[in-house]
Amino acid sequence: MASEAIAPRTLPRLRPGWMQDNGVYAALVVLLLIDLAFTDNFVTVDNLRTQLIQVVPVVIVALGMALVIGTEGIDLSVGSVMALASALLPTYLGYGVVPAVLVCLVGGVLVGLLNGWLVSYIGLQPIVATLASLIGIRGLANIILDNQADIRNGTLLDLGANSVAGIPYLVLIAVVITVVVAFVVRRTTFGRQVVSIGGNRVASELAGLPVRRTLITVYVVSAALAALAGVLATARLTASTPNTLGNLIELSAITAVVVGGTPLSGGRVKIVGTVAGAILMQLIHSTLIAHNLKDSAAQLVQAAIIAVAVYAQLGRKA
Repeated sequence: MASEAIAPRTLPRLRPGWMQDNGVYAALVVLLLIDLAFTDNFVTVDNLRTQLIQVVPVVIVALGMALVIGTEGIDLSVGSVMALASALLPTYLGYGVVPAVLVCLVGGVLVGLLNGWLVSYIGLQPIVATLASLIGIRGLANIILDNQADIRNGTLLDLGANSVAGIPYLVLIAVVITVVVAFVVRRTTFGRQVVSIGGNRVASELAGLPVRRTLITVYVVSAALAALAGVLATARLTASTPNTLGNLIELSAITAVVVGGTPLSGGRVKIVGTVAGAILMQLIHSTLIAHNLKDSAAQLVQAAIIAVAVYAQLGRKA
């Protein structure tokens, strides 16, 4: 009898299913239950308000990152764009709040145009193009403002600190942006093009889709949202700190997107999952700190969650 070939043992791959699409929500519920039972002063208005305010910049940046990752790209420059906006804001506040904010957004758009051009026309890998921007734009921010500058404008201070009906302005802004991005992804031609390009760029080009224009647009949106996050973070902190603002936020945003169910291989964009992923990572960090664990422990947990989330997506895109 001929001997049968025995296939080598490999780790089983999780197939697309409930856990991949809903695992972030299940994890969030479990963590909330743990906090309710074991974390002192968790259910207080002040604590919940603090948690939501702290996660706002990550949510806004992650929404733009989700669009980029949906095209099988990556944007490492978002933290530096936040720093650039933070440097530009006090520099132009003398002309008024609206002009200063517009200058910050224009600065972000220009960085996005550069990233999109390098990726779509020059053909650089997204990680290389945006890594160059990460380094260069942070340097530019420090040239524009080489020291900390206090924000004394009343409108910006109110934006960073005040609420309406008990809901912080920052949270309301994040909610509005989430709704808009979700609508764009689910209901517009542009959203379908993002998913199509991430699923198969060559097929999208053969089908006549505006691949280059779409790629440039997602990088512009990502950078513009990062600039807005920089403005809001500066308003909350009441100071412009381009040396430190936005440091490593690109990793937090990527984590939120991946944990929320958007695969790094592109072809899908999960907006609500991205927001849930950002909130989950924020709660994990604050829970560990509340139980007297070092910040390094939170980083280890974050790394483990990224590894699990990526492994769970293996085989999703054949």
